[in-house]
Amino acid sequence: MNTKILMAVSAVLMGIAGIILSFFPEEILGYMAIESMQPVLLQLLGALYLSFAILNWMAKANLIGGIYSKPVALGNFSHFAIGGLSLAKADFSSGFPAYTLATTIIYLLFAVLFGYVLFVGPSFKTKAAA
Repeated sequence: MNTKILMAVSAVLMGIAGIILSFFPEEILGYMAIESMQPVLLQLLGALYLSFAILNWMAKANLIGGIYSKPVALGNFSHFAIGGLSLAKADFSSGFPAYTLATTIIYLLFAVLFGYVLFVGPSFKTKAAA
């Protein structure tokens, strides 16, 4: 599996989410009709997303999987697996709203991909001796 593409795509998506959450928390709370949450919590979540995006972007050139960059693969897998399961539980209890259903699908897809990277490891292509 080409982990460079996986790391870059996850970095871009988490970077976009981080920027939106960091700079537009009041607008997001208004859109979701949540009045009891403080905007600073969404800004902290945005900081986490931006940090993960920077980590993935900087590690995209490294070999990921197996024993190589295992903390990066494990952190991404646990983030997407736990997040995906939490979102799926919320979707089942709230009737599958469109904005969370799309996020759930993306999270579970990344959980499967990072799980593959983590547990299967990289494949080494060797040249046949001539």
